[in-house]
Amino acid sequence: MQELHGYYLEDLEVGMEASYAKTITEADVILFAGISGDDNPVHINAEYAKTTVFKERIVHGMYSAALISAVLGTRLPGPGAIYIDQQISFKAPVHIGDTVVATAKISEINHERRRVKLETTCKVGDTVVAEGFATNRVDRRPA
Repeated sequence: MQELHGYYLEDLEVGMEASYAKTITEADVILFAGISGDDNPVHINAEYAKTTVFKERIVHGMYSAALISAVLGTRLPGPGAIYIDQQISFKAPVHIGDTVVATAKISEINHERRRVKLETTCKVGDTVVAEGFATNRVDRRPA
C-alpha cells in the first residue's frame, strides 16, 4: 500500500478481512441525528423510547452501516476504493455504550470489472446486529 492509497486489486485475496471498533456515545447518537436528519424519538427521546418494544433508546441502524463504510474506506480495500453498493439487514438493536465491531471479509474478486465483494458484519459482543454484503471498485496498481 502507498501512504495515501489502500490496497490495489492485485494485492487482494479472497478471505482477507479487516475490522473497525467503536464504542457508541450519547454525543455520537445526537450528532448522527443532526447529520442524517433522522430524529426519530426512539433514538433521542428516552421517555418515548420507554414506550417501545426496545424499552430504551437505540442507536440508528445506519450508524452501523457507517461503521462498515469506515472499514471499507480506511482498512480494506482502503483509501482509493469506491463504495458501489451495500445490502444490509439489521438483526438486533445497538444501545448507547455498546461497542460495535464492524468487519468486512473479501468473498469475491472480479479482476475484469475491478469489483470486490465483501461480507459485512457488525457485532456487539457475540451478537450480530447487522450483516450483509458490499461491493467496492478497486484501482489496479499503476504501471
